[in-house]
Amino acid sequence: MTYQFKNVYINNYSTVAGPYEKMGPLGKNFDKTYSDLYCGEPSFEKAEIHLLEDSLHLLLKKGKLDKEDIDLVISGDLMNQITSSCYASLFLNAPFLGIYSACATSLEGMIIASTFIDSGRVKNCITACSSHNLSSEKQFRNPSEYGAPKPKTATFTATGGASCHLSSKKAKIKVESGTIGRMIDFDQNDPFNMGAVMAPGAADTIYKHFTDLGRGPEDYDLILTGDLGQYGKEILKEYMFKTYKIDLSKNYNDCGCMLYDLERQKEVNAGGSGPVCSALVNYSTILKGLEEGKYRRVLLVATGALFSPTSVFQKEHILAIAHAVSLEVIK
Repeated sequence: MTYQFKNVYINNYSTVAGPYEKMGPLGKNFDKTYSDLYCGEPSFEKAEIHLLEDSLHLLLKKGKLDKEDIDLVISGDLMNQITSSCYASLFLNAPFLGIYSACATSLEGMIIASTFIDSGRVKNCITACSSHNLSSEKQFRNPSEYGAPKPKTATFTATGGASCHLSSKKAKIKVESGTIGRMIDFDQNDPFNMGAVMAPGAADTIYKHFTDLGRGPEDYDLILTGDLGQYGKEILKEYMFKTYKIDLSKNYNDCGCMLYDLERQKEVNAGGSGPVCSALVNYSTILKGLEEGKYRRVLLVATGALFSPTSVFQKEHILAIAHAVSLEVIK
């Protein structure tokens, strides 16, 4: 399902990242970074709240906004009951929508915000997301202190908070369209191979986006998936060509491969994941590339694996979803 928007613009954005992201190739692009995973807090969960709250404060400061200017806040994360989003957004005292699409959360929020703004019901909306490597590992797998080994296909949950201000006020970057993904079951049940889980979901959404709008890869300067990692990235390219005869080899990349130096940072295995993974890359680097004229139009495709520890223990298939947003430069 694809919607085109007439009057939705990205006015500002902010990124706050953790130590592993700081050491990556995009480290200099983030608004603020921390050198340790506690971020000055007594627990990893509180650290994640801190990261997201930091990004919200930075967003208001960069946009010279008061919290009273915000009509709606949309946010999500990986912690149970989206705890980080609830606590971090409290100071804004604004209407709040909590959302969950795992690692696809940032673009789900952008599509919802764009729909509200384009209808004229909302003028200023903040979309935000966060994740933390150790709060996520504790919840979804095993606490890192257990020292459990991981295969090379495993991805590394990114640590950070990211926020974006969308409104009807004309700016250089326009939210041109958004495609809402559907649930995909590709018979996968390995939580340490998220690339294989999510690649078919990304393929389904990309194909739907192209079909709905009569477009192809050549209509975009860059097509960027969320966090398939180095193995999922190759699966997607092969799957798109074999299933849909679509060649992504010329202008495609993956945020999970861009956030870290995969040759030097061996601890990240196949690359980055988590809701903030794609948001950190998109907000720190891709949006700046649009503003600076590096890109004319980009297609962002955030990918998510929808599962819980309980469903994995019960050997259920891990479902995937992907949401896509097309951004373009206004001349």
